[in-house]
Amino acid sequence: VGSKHKEEMLLLFFLRGGTASPRRLRYFLGKSKKERDKSGIRPNPYTVYRPSKIPFQLLFIYIIVYTIKVNIMEKNIFQLDNEQLKEIARSFKAKVEEGLNTENAEIQCIPTFITPKASSINGKSLVLDLGGTNYRVAIVDFSKVPPTIHPNNGWKKDMSVMKSPGYTREELFKELADMITGIKREKEMPIGYCFSYPTESVPSGDAKLLRWTKGVDIKEMIGEVVGKPLLDYLNERNKIKFTNIKVLNDTVASLFAGLTDSSYDAYIGLIVGTGTNMATFIPADKIKKLSSSHKVDGLIPVNLESGNFHPPFLTAVDNTVDVISDNPGRQRFEKAVSGMYLGDILKATFPLEEFEEKFDAQKLTSIMNYPDIYKEVYVQVAQWIYGRSAQLVAASLTGLIMLLKSYNKEIRRICLVAEGSLFWSKNRKDKNYNMIVMEKLRELFSLFGLEDVEIDIKSMNNANLIGTGIAALS
Repeated sequence: VGSKHKEEMLLLFFLRGGTASPRRLRYFLGKSKKERDKSGIRPNPYTVYRPSKIPFQLLFIYIIVYTIKVNIMEKNIFQLDNEQLKEIARSFKAKVEEGLNTENAEIQCIPTFITPKASSINGKSLVLDLGGTNYRVAIVDFSKVPPTIHPNNGWKKDMSVMKSPGYTREELFKELADMITGIKREKEMPIGYCFSYPTESVPSGDAKLLRWTKGVDIKEMIGEVVGKPLLDYLNERNKIKFTNIKVLNDTVASLFAGLTDSSYDAYIGLIVGTGTNMATFIPADKIKKLSSSHKVDGLIPVNLESGNFHPPFLTAVDNTVDVISDNPGRQRFEKAVSGMYLGDILKATFPLEEFEEKFDAQKLTSIMNYPDIYKEVYVQVAQWIYGRSAQLVAASLTGLIMLLKSYNKEIRRICLVAEGSLFWSKNRKDKNYNMIVMEKLRELFSLFGLEDVEIDIKSMNNANLIGTGIAALS
């Protein structure tokens, strides 16, 4: 079978009820006739093998491939017009409202019981930042504007050891404490703990670990608060004590960082990097699911967990990426937007082509930035995927801002602290990601009658360290 017609033959093969072993299929699809002959493998598309040898997901992928490939050059299957983006914005707004009213909603809207100071922030705090496999420690000093960080950018340490089988809480605390002992302190101070794993905030400002992700599994910590035991451990081993500890996630930390400029009417924290998420302040009386026992009022920081939003108008390619992912049916917005998945979308668009196994947003932007060394169709589709991601972010932000405006019609100036390598990525041959977001925001604001709203997108160095420091001092 010539490579020119293998898609048609494969479709006919499946329609006739044929299946084959993955090894035979791989050679049938991925090699030239000469290479197949040399290999000694003789796949026969008319032979019916045992159906159990091919998973349903693979069958699904290859059945749609011919249709996609025929249409891909004629039509941008990832294109979203403004009417579709308006519907996505409305859907996002409705799902956030649902998450504020009920538990276990699609967009969870997790309240954080830390009330940050919007002004008069003063003093020093020790900040711990525990991410996937990296750990940073720094002292953030708010006696000057802007705040200073010592040492610059924080001390860093690889924490891949956390993924070791049988790793314990005691071992984790020892690793965290070892870095802290090297920080010179002259007096007592609070701790801010940026903890980038799924947690539930508790009224004391601590947080309860719901589950581990990113390959970590320290079972004895699940269901327990993460801050107080660490605080006790450190105070047992240090002459100069720590006064308290506040625990928050990285998106809420970015939200808090915006408070260093108190001139805005509203604040949003946004991450678009390996993953994606948003956080903002919501009036307590609008969070209907809050128990009366919490006795909170004013504006409450809310971690939306917006990556789990399921937007309308996703494509068959997005469905394929979802089906073969580790968590099918979840994080659909993240799978269409974030850096971890954009490369998978390109690969799923061309399932008969060979790509590197690890193919993320960095590789996708490389295709766009160096088009001369890649197939023209790859460059074109990479631009489409990149642009759609930015437009989806703009639509979701519009939905959130519509909700904030419904709570307070006086909102005019909004500070958006944006973090993440994808959001600030460069596109040498077209518009950068952040510019696509900004332009589409302006269009959607106009369509929704939000012309009076001005949004200031900020890039802040060490936003999560600064935001976590604010939490500690609040």
